[in-house]
Parts: sequence; C-alpha cells; structure tokens
Amino acid sequence: MLLPPARGPMGTALHALLLTPAPAHADATLPAGLASALDPAAADPEDAAQCLWVLHELHYRGFAEVDDAWEWSPQLMPLRRALEQDLERRLRDRFEAGWEPVDPADDVTALVQRIIEADDAPSLARHLQRRGTREEALALLRQRSLYHLKEADPTSWVVPRLTARPKAALVEVQSDEYGAGDPERLHHRIFERGMTAAGLEAEYGHYVAEATLPILEQNNAVSMFGLHRRLRGAAVGHFAAFEATSSVPSRQLAQGLRRLEVGEDMAGYYDEHVEADAVHEHLALVGVCGALVDEEPGLLADVALGAWTCLDLEARTALDLLTRWGAA
Repeated sequence: MLLPPARGPMGTALHALLLTPAPAHADATLPAGLASALDPAAADPEDAAQCLWVLHELHYRGFAEVDDAWEWSPQLMPLRRALEQDLERRLRDRFEAGWEPVDPADDVTALVQRIIEADDAPSLARHLQRRGTREEALALLRQRSLYHLKEADPTSWVVPRLTARPKAALVEVQSDEYGAGDPERLHHRIFERGMTAAGLEAEYGHYVAEATLPILEQNNAVSMFGLHRRLRGAAVGHFAAFEATSSVPSRQLAQGLRRLEVGEDMAGYYDEHVEADAVHEHLALVGVCGALVDEEPGLLADVALGAWTCLDLEARTALDLLTRWGAA
C-alpha cells in the first residue's frame, strides 16, 4: 500500500516526514512544518482524521515507501497522542451527551443490550435491500473496505490485555473471523474475493483517498481502542455491539446485493455473517464483556462507551452516506 494523497497541511507535512529515513536516535522533536500543524482543533477534520489513520496503519501493514522504523519513532508520538486525545475527548463528549450516567451496579450485559435497543439510526443495509442502486452499493463497499480488508485485526490488539476468561471467549470468536485455520476462509479474504467479483479493487487500503470523515473515524476509533491497554473496556464494548448488531443487516445486505446483481461472492460474504454473528453475540456479551467486568468492575463505563460509540459512528456513517445519495 502507498501513502494516500494528503488532505491538507498536516498530511502534507506528515507524508514528507515519513518519506525520509526514520532517525536512528530517540529524537522526539518534530520538524517545524509538522509542529506548526500539531493542533487538531486548528486542522481540517478530514486532514486530521486521515493523518491518524496513517499513523495507526504503521502498526498494521505499513506503507511500501515508508521506513518500518517509523512505527515506534518518538518523533511521531506527540502528533499521534494529540490526534488520539482529540478523538477520544469527542467520543466521550458524545457518549455523555447521548446516554445516561452509568450506574456501577448495572449488569454489563443488560446495559449493552439497552444501548443496542435504544439505537434508532437509519439503516444503510435496509436502504440497499429495498431501493438502493448498484452505484450506491459499490460506493458502500469501497467505504467499508477500509475495515473489512483487515477485519478482526483491530480487536486482536486487545487479546493480550485480557485475563483468562474474557480472553478465551474473545479468541473463540476471533478464530471464526480468521477462518479457523483456513486462509481462504478468513473473513477479510472472503471480502477480497467479493470485491474482485464486483469489479472493485481488492488491494488493502486502496480506497482510503475517498473515505468519508465518519468512515475514517470509525476505523480510527476501533484502532485506538485496541492499541491502548487503558481502553480495553471500550475495545470489548465496541466488539460486543458490533457482533450483536450485524446479523440482521448482513442478511439485508446479502439480499440487496443479489437484487442489484453486485456478485454472488460479495453476497456470500454477508451470508457468512448472518449465522456466525448470531452465535458470536452471546460470546461477546456474556463471555467477553461479562467476564471482563466481573473481574474488573471499574471498566463497566468504558464498556458502555465502546458499545455506544460503535453504534453512534455507524449512525453517523449511515446519515452521511444517505444524505449524499439523497435518501436520508
């Protein structure tokens, strides 16, 4: 994967830095051009969001023209920290404004289920099932490819941060996501085949240049939750909400893709999730979230934050795309 085109001054400065060799010494001083663009509040939101996506991607597959040594370079940490702090603050502010204060006596499974039941966001899947166009379906697949071509990877960051009970349940789900040992059954591999069959580019990260702000923030949030041990509660809450709410939309998307003749391989990808995610829901809610909060009660509020944020970001993505399509 190559670096995507920069979206503003911050991205231009970041890319210029990444295209040079990483310093061999532990220099935490940012070049002047990047330091002047450090304030996320002053940056264009799309520029800042894509910069954070680029910084996170250094921990995944990296970029062909970027020195791998940049992954942990102290020079990049101030910018990544500033961007993540800004994102986390905004996510927490939205959560606190959109949900009642969490009672420490709440049962975590019931709490996450209440968050899910309260969600009344518009549905992209239902739109494509009933009246969406083929062009809209392909546009959605291009947007979704940022996550689905590395599906489950952000959640895997949290595995070593868990104790035995929640870890065992999470790994059971992840085993299915990764094809139970069969490389051709990895969910991101199935999505690759679906993209190719639909006439789209299946290369990892290919469509980041056209990713919308909500899509970038969806990806940034799940990466941030997984990469920070202190946010492990939010990571598993996000995971649980995702697993518990994907079975029905997957069925609707499969039906819509067949109606629009996008390709049987892509419809089959969503078929895979109809049954699998129905099984994963109980494991995610009880086996992972329930066990985690049972052992670490102080993480209850962060589990709720992660679950609510998952649905909130999905709602923002749906409203944005439906508005672009004149279907909101």
